[in-house]
Amino acid sequence: MSHSGPVPYLIVFFLLLACGFGLPMPEDVILFAAGMMAFYKSADVRIMICTCFFGVLMGDTAVYTIGALFGRRLRKTALVKRVLPPARVRAVRRKLHEHRNKVIFLARFMPGLRTPVFFTSGTLHIPFRVFVFFDGMAALISVPTIVFATYYFGNHVDRVVRVVKRIQFGVFGTIIVVIAAIVLKTWWGHKKELEIEKAAEEPVHPHHGHHSHHK
Repeated sequence: MSHSGPVPYLIVFFLLLACGFGLPMPEDVILFAAGMMAFYKSADVRIMICTCFFGVLMGDTAVYTIGALFGRRLRKTALVKRVLPPARVRAVRRKLHEHRNKVIFLARFMPGLRTPVFFTSGTLHIPFRVFVFFDGMAALISVPTIVFATYYFGNHVDRVVRVVKRIQFGVFGTIIVVIAAIVLKTWWGHKKELEIEKAAEEPVHPHHGHHSHHK
């Protein structure tokens, strides 16, 4: 039984929902934290899995809906171009045309592709029921697996936590430090990835005559 009332569930739910609106935190880290809350008896693992599932699904549908309603206009803004580089959006659009259902399903297991795939699914106006079905099927696999595995193997994580506790961080302080480190690593990797894509898109120095463009 939960010892903290609805607070842990609300925190996790709204963090996962915020991910759908661009919160720069990997969903998997939040699911890991949810599993640890259950391990430390701050939440019931079954209720937490359900909370995470609906939080993930609503976050995904938020990205889809934003793409469906405002996608074409948003793609032209500098912020969206940074988060979703045009080259990546074009590649995702091509893949969705070729293997629509498979790409939506597999995107949930590939963190770097989730937002581009869900946003582009909306801009292409893929039927909402199709999107929710395949994304939901994937979430039914990934969410319980991550949360329950973290809960089940919590003893191993707890050993690390107990060692770090001696440095005065505390249990949840340790989890926050781990999350912060992963977020920083993800942000740094994403920044470098954008720099590489930007460099790849820069035109070469023009020569005389016209150049052919490949689509």
